[in-house]
Amino acid sequence: MPALRADATPLDVPRGLAGVVVTDTALGDVRGREGFYHYRQYSAIELARKRSFEDVWYLMFHGELPDGARSAGFAARVAGLRHLPAEVSAALPGIARAGTLSGPLAGLRTALSLLGSGAGLRPVYDLPEDRRREDALALCAAVPTLLTALHRLGEGLEPVAPRDDLPFAANYLYMLTGTEPDAPRARAVERYLVSTIDHGFNASTFTARVVASTGADVAACLVAAVGALSGPLHGGAPSRALDALDAIGTPDRIDGWVREQILGGGRIMGFGHPVYRTEDPRSRMLRSVAQEFGGPLVDFAVEVERQVEAILAELKPGRELHTNVEFYAGVVMELCGLPREMFTPTFCVARTVGWSANILEQAEDSKIIRPAAHYAGPPPPQPVPAP
Repeated sequence: MPALRADATPLDVPRGLAGVVVTDTALGDVRGREGFYHYRQYSAIELARKRSFEDVWYLMFHGELPDGARSAGFAARVAGLRHLPAEVSAALPGIARAGTLSGPLAGLRTALSLLGSGAGLRPVYDLPEDRRREDALALCAAVPTLLTALHRLGEGLEPVAPRDDLPFAANYLYMLTGTEPDAPRARAVERYLVSTIDHGFNASTFTARVVASTGADVAACLVAAVGALSGPLHGGAPSRALDALDAIGTPDRIDGWVREQILGGGRIMGFGHPVYRTEDPRSRMLRSVAQEFGGPLVDFAVEVERQVEAILAELKPGRELHTNVEFYAGVVMELCGLPREMFTPTFCVARTVGWSANILEQAEDSKIIRPAAHYAGPPPPQPVPAP
């Protein structure tokens, strides 16, 4: 895949830019051979175990973890940004009706665009750093409200207004279900959300940075990222992993079902990762979260994982194929009462913070991202035929 160097000479890079370093970042990294990833200087998994979603949000935006006073102040500040402008709320029923077949994630693209234009967001190119951060904070805080409202409207239910007195994850579940969640479920979802805030230069994060490099406003960058996430090769696997568990049904069917899928050229959803060559640390953590709840679904998922990994090792020797984040994410969200159509939107709730941190970082660089392509069509110039 020939591209061009800065001096316009050809440069060959892998298809899909796999492994190509395109910039520097202080936000984090994924070390796939070690099974480790981090936000800033901290292990992302340790953050998920020990800190709140709001604290990690603060870390991504400000570069340090807040102390007690800053933590409380930041949580209160973003809680006050959850409420939607009246004109946006009024438009949501129409957006939900128009997106009956495509769901809340598709509706979010429209709603985010409306929210950004209604707020008069200006291009990041024209704004100082603090104003960019304010725009990003407001949009990140509003995304859970938009998604839960669109879901409920799509189900024929009234949206549930956010509560300023609830932490981020508990408020999200409250807006989704209409019932204040118990502490174990709120904390389980919070750990999932923290663990999925950022994960290197994946497709949606890179998309957000490409748009930010043009100087566009924060809402435009986030709309583009949501579009990338909506593709089933990127954000659609948590519910599909649960669908696979449903299709298997019982432990005695695992071996036959898995072998049939693999030998037929199919994929086992929830297994394998383009970066990790060992166990996905997010999967390991979420397995432990699921096991805190226990029950038949968890026991079945653990047995499916054991047998699938053994069969993959037999049929695909030499390849390290383990569960990825989607496998146990689906189990945890199912146990916490989230409908399957909200699994990927819930991932989006967390990733919006990571996207925004990347947008803010990219906005500090005035260089537009503008790669080249190798032309592979008929040789030009050819004569234009007469009509």
